[in-house]
Parts: sequence; structure tokens; C-alpha cells
Amino acid sequence: MYVVPTQQAVQAPQSPLERQLIVDYLAEKGHRLPDLKNLPAEMSKKLMTEACVYASLRLAEIQARSQFRRAIRFED
Repeated sequence: MYVVPTQQAVQAPQSPLERQLIVDYLAEKGHRLPDLKNLPAEMSKKLMTEACVYASLRLAEIQARSQFRRAIRFED
């Protein structure tokens, strides 16, 4: 079952981007985040796991690109 984060959840600086990446992944699969609660538990968990892995990898890619650009810029 999908659990909606509470207001007390810790917000990392990348949280809005991570959430958008998850939403985008689910949309590619033909689902919306609020609709996951209507799916069978195992399917919902599988989709969220895949979406979170996708978002994590994309965030890592974005961070690596940023660090690479910063390194190139300050080599001079």
C-alpha cells in the first residue's frame, strides 16, 4: 500500500525534483501518484520502487553533470 508523506517528513533540497521525476516515471507507465492506492499492493509497491530507483539515478546523473561542469569551469 502506498503511504502519503506527512507534513513532518524531512525535506531534502532535491525533494521537489525527485517527486517530479517519480510523477513523470509513473505517467510514462500510464499511472498517476494518487491512483496507486487503488492498485493491488504488490503492483503499487513495484511501481513505486521502480519510480524511486529511476528518480535516484536521474538525480545522481544531474549531480554528476553539475560537478563535472563546475570542475571544467574552475580548471582555468
